[in-house]
Amino acid sequence: MAFINEQRKEINCKVVYFGPPMCGKSTSLRYIFKNVKDEKRGELVSLSTSADRTLYFDFVPLTIGKFKNFQVRLHLYTVPGDVAYEAARKIIAKGVDGVVFLVDSQLEQLEANMASMMELREIIENEGGDFAEVPMVIQYNKRDLSNAVPIVELRKLLNQRKVPDFETIATEGRGVFESLKSIGKQVLKSLKTA
Repeated sequence: MAFINEQRKEINCKVVYFGPPMCGKSTSLRYIFKNVKDEKRGELVSLSTSADRTLYFDFVPLTIGKFKNFQVRLHLYTVPGDVAYEAARKIIAKGVDGVVFLVDSQLEQLEANMASMMELREIIENEGGDFAEVPMVIQYNKRDLSNAVPIVELRKLLNQRKVPDFETIATEGRGVFESLKSIGKQVLKSLKTA
């Protein structure tokens, strides 16, 4: 749920990059951080291991514009996908205003993608939210790999809500900003209807 700071005239919204382990969540966030103007973003906070695996979360605040004389900021978080970090995912996804769900397009990751989507649904519903109403975008990542599942199949399995979706290669930044812009628009729209 968006946090409104009357004194600073800010609306702060939480967007979580969610998905199975090693699907490209942190890579997407780091690409955004490196390619957004300094005045539009805060510092990248990353709690990761020496092998550059997300340990607890990555975080970047972005300023995206104004709404009714308030500056709107998106607080972008990643969550670790590993099974051992289920509690961390629940804490970080609490009060989410939008989700960018990353799909690992590799055939051998189909089951992990579906399990991660089910877990996301459970987290949102256990918080009293409506999974069908949460602003969401899907990134089908790793589209450059030879074992990538066809988009038609991935959509059938993972995008039953028919939310905006994008083919991405996070290591190159392809499709990453399109996903960000889409979730930003959805979050702003949800503020207007709230």
